[in-house]
Amino acid sequence: MKILVTAKRVEDPESKIKVKPDGSGIVQEGLKYKINPFDEIGVEEGLRLAAKHGGEVVVVSIGAKEVQESLRHALAMGAHRAVWVNHVGPLDQLGIAALLQKVVEKEKPDLVLLGKQSIDDDQNQVGQYLAEFLGWGQATFASKVESLESEQEKNKAPAIQLGADGKTVRVVREVDNGLATLECTLPAVVTTDLRLNLPRYASLPGIMKAKSKPIEELTPQKLGVDVALKIQVLKLSSPPPRKAGIKVPDVASLVDKLRNEAKAV
Repeated sequence: MKILVTAKRVEDPESKIKVKPDGSGIVQEGLKYKINPFDEIGVEEGLRLAAKHGGEVVVVSIGAKEVQESLRHALAMGAHRAVWVNHVGPLDQLGIAALLQKVVEKEKPDLVLLGKQSIDDDQNQVGQYLAEFLGWGQATFASKVESLESEQEKNKAPAIQLGADGKTVRVVREVDNGLATLECTLPAVVTTDLRLNLPRYASLPGIMKAKSKPIEELTPQKLGVDVALKIQVLKLSSPPPRKAGIKVPDVASLVDKLRNEAKAV
């Protein structure tokens, strides 16, 4: 089977994010970047599925030349090849999904894996848009059964299960008050949650091999996609500073403040 996985480049959460004085964006000087953690989980799951069932893992990223760092990281983990959609400038979620739709139609994968959201804007929209544009079934927030956690991690078994006939995919997802199991007919779109797996570290041999693995370059023009923004971010602002905590002399005072000030009890 062929599995297509996204690999977005995002700001490292360990970096200190500052908003520009005019609110037009964030200060990018001095920031470190990495592959989106949710996408990295998707890469790991794709590799586990390919190892168990055979097949190819293709990673895709959209952006300027710098996104090749995320693609090389995924290739070092074990992905077979990469697709780079070369675009400089802002994109909204509809534009991203439209570009991915064309890549999917070109690659014809059996399964598309995306992180459920990217940690830079936390939109959680692209996977759902993509499934709608393709007319495919979708399963969002793929997680795993906790009772299988130790066995899965020990054996590096995929948490996403293929049907015995190879025509369906079964996904466990977290919902309010428990878990839900969804089954989709392939091809399908699945978005990955944090507890799906623990991504592997890229080995030194993997890093060396990644340097020679192919990265195919595409553009929105070649794909025939209009990426004009339909949604615009008007302004960013920093969250208000948190108020300092206070000390209370006794339990009675604490309960009083929780009941009458915080309205928590």
